[in-house]
Parts: sequence; C-alpha cells; structure tokens
Amino acid sequence: MRFEKKDILDINSLDSQEISLILDTAQGMKEISQRPVKKVPTLRGKTIVLFFHEPSTRTKLSFDTAAKRLSADSISISKSSSSIVKGETLIDTAKNLEAMKPDVIVLRHPSSGAPHLIAKRVKCSVINAGDGIHAHPSQALLDIMSVRENKGKIDGLNISIIGDIAHSRVARSDITGFSKMGAKVTICAPETMIPMGIENLGCTIAPDMETCVEGADVIMMLRIQKERQGNILFPTEREYAALYGLNRARLGLAKKDAIIMHPGPMNRGVEISSDIADSEGSIILEQVTNGVALRMALFYLVAGGSRHADSD
Repeated sequence: MRFEKKDILDINSLDSQEISLILDTAQGMKEISQRPVKKVPTLRGKTIVLFFHEPSTRTKLSFDTAAKRLSADSISISKSSSSIVKGETLIDTAKNLEAMKPDVIVLRHPSSGAPHLIAKRVKCSVINAGDGIHAHPSQALLDIMSVRENKGKIDGLNISIIGDIAHSRVARSDITGFSKMGAKVTICAPETMIPMGIENLGCTIAPDMETCVEGADVIMMLRIQKERQGNILFPTEREYAALYGLNRARLGLAKKDAIIMHPGPMNRGVEISSDIADSEGSIILEQVTNGVALRMALFYLVAGGSRHADSD
C-alpha cells in the first residue's frame, strides 16, 4: 500500500488502513533507535522546519530527534523568534518559509485549524503537532502504537479516558483513532469538562470514574489544562483528585493486566498518584519512546516514502 497523503492534519482524515500502515512503518523505525549508531541516511538532503507557537518538551524534541535519526536537516523556530511578533501573519510567515524550499513544516499552534489553513497554501507537507483543542494526530498514533505493542491488538479493547476532555486535543484524537481501529472508548470527567456532542466521535460517557475504569484494558489519564481554561471548572485540585484521580482502589476495578497511559506532562497527585505513574503497569515512558519512532514514520511517509517512489 502506498501512502498518498501530503499532510498529516488529524486522525479523522486517516482511514484504518492508513493508520495501520503508519503503525507498521513506525514499528520498523523503532529498531533504528536501538542501534549503537542511531542514524540512517533515509532522508538525507530533506529539510524539516519545526514551527512551535506553544511550549513543548516531548513533542518538539521527539520530532527533532526523529528528523535527525533519518539524517534530515531540522530547523526550529518559535513564535517569539519569528516575525509574527512584528505583525506578520501566519500565512505570510508560512509562505516565506516555503520560499526556502523545506520538505516538511511541523506546526503547533494555539488556534484550532491553523495547520489546515497552512496546508492549503503551501506545497510542502504539513504535520499538525497540535492545534488548539482540535487535534494532536501524532500523539494519538503513538498511543495506538503503544497499546498495540502491549496488547497485540486494538479491536475489541476497552479504552478508558479520564480528565479534562473539553480542552484536550489528545482526547479528541484518541477517541477517534481508537474507535476507528475497533476499540470501545469510555470517557469520564466533571460535567464542566465534557464538551457537548463528544459522544459523536465514537465514545460513551460514564457517570463516574468507577464505572469508567471497570473492566478497562487501557486507562488513559489526562491533566487539567489550566492554560486553556477561561474559568475555574472545579472547586479545588484536592476535590478533583478525590473524584477523578487514579489510585490503587480505582485501578483494582480494571482488568488485572490493564495498562496505564498519560500523554504528559503529568500533575502527580492530581489526576494520577505517583505509585501508579511509576508502577509496572504504566507505559508512560514507552509512549515517549514510541513517539520518536512514530514521528520518524510520518516523516518517511510524507517526505521520502512510497508517496515519492515514482518521482525518486
């Protein structure tokens, strides 16, 4: 199967076969990171621009590491170091970047839809590294990859997602992705953190956390995204932890071999206790490891893989 997409903008635009191709490609890429010399010449001569308008540790470093391991030239710019602070529009900035002939632009932006807007106006590939509360496709793909590695499948699994659903682009992308691959997704959050119509993405809303995690194969915890909240949506963090924090008692309601996930950064003692985060069932750091391989796969497929086979 050839990968025909120019851009990776959201999970909704990928079908299950395309998702499987990305995961299979990432699985092959993972071996490169285990070598003594973690580098191959696959994308030598390609240029990748990392354009991040929001703070990031895991995602930005993961994309940067992925580019370097494929021998691409990666260039990082931020909003504060770009001409946007001088009044230049995002579209003009993107067109100026394209004039320098990059092969891929990776964009993180606080406004939902920004990567889609840019993708329509530039010829190079665009990868969405997170846009507002809309989508985070590479995170969802690495989450699916991590579950498939640990469970051997996605179809038929019970996935529980708990936390700030309303402000989480990860939640939206994960709900869509896991549902497309045949999993049953159940979510739970305070009513103030559940957006209207979220069930249309393919999930069920549980009335409380105990119901949500009962019989779960996978438990995904999300942090409270205070930076996106205009108003206080819960009384105190202590009360939130008491009602929606993952502890030993609640974990005991899930399947014995349930795995625990978190896209990071974690707020220990709020949405997840430290002993759970560091437990044997936690694959949180595996998610980070798989993020590099998954993003290597995305770069390969849009910039150097089968989509370019005829021209190469």
